[in-house]
Amino acid sequence: MKADLAQRLAQAAEAYQAAVVIPHCARCSAPCCRLDKLVLDLEWRQVRVLWQVQAPRAEFDRELDAGQGPQEIRRAHGRYYVHQKPCPAYDAARPGCRIYDQPLKPAGCSDFPVYEDGGVIVADLRCEAVAVDSLRARLSEVIGPGKRLRQSADRDFPFLLEFSVRS
Repeated sequence: MKADLAQRLAQAAEAYQAAVVIPHCARCSAPCCRLDKLVLDLEWRQVRVLWQVQAPRAEFDRELDAGQGPQEIRRAHGRYYVHQKPCPAYDAARPGCRIYDQPLKPAGCSDFPVYEDGGVIVADLRCEAVAVDSLRARLSEVIGPGKRLRQSADRDFPFLLEFSVRS
């Protein structure tokens, strides 16, 4: 039952993204792809393709460590983190993502700003498209009688709202 409820909540969050967030992206005043507020978590393959890196990974990593690589990229724990410069896949003229429907698209781009994490729905308020009351109403529809939706802000990151279910 619990797994079923978590799945239904995740589906409701995904439906909210599709109905509310994604349509807003084309007219957003602060596209997340500009990475001025957000950090993009990437795998080597994504970095290699998006930044058109020709060097082998070990050489690229040495350049990053020496401060000679792209300044917007930092590496840690086998991953790459990008911020403070627009994603190379962001097309400001459109505006939009050139890799939106491709496997190369980072998972974080698909999840942002509303996603399921360990049975909890997280909403990132840094996205101007998130309407908390509307999202809460959608999630409340799927939890059923005898349960209530609890909303709380993350202690370390207060712009992250967490929605969990309580009996």
